[in-house]
Amino acid sequence: MSAKTVAPDTEAYGLLAKAKRPGETFSEVVKRALGPRRPLTDFAGAWTWEMDASDIARIRANIAAGRRADRARLRRLDDRGR
Repeated sequence: MSAKTVAPDTEAYGLLAKAKRPGETFSEVVKRALGPRRPLTDFAGAWTWEMDASDIARIRANIAAGRRADRARLRRLDDRGR
């Protein structure tokens, strides 16, 4: 297998190093982060219908928190553009 040399700046190298798992090469980090994505349909049916109410409540709370974070991020980005 051939190899190419790249020279990430210090910040990019730090991000790669932080993302690196034990025993993983930097090439594997890049492939994992930038490689092909699995289609959403691969996850269809992953949740069972036999979840109890507390599981469902926790999932709904996480979704709501994510939506709040998205709205806050959009507000910050909008404020930067003004």
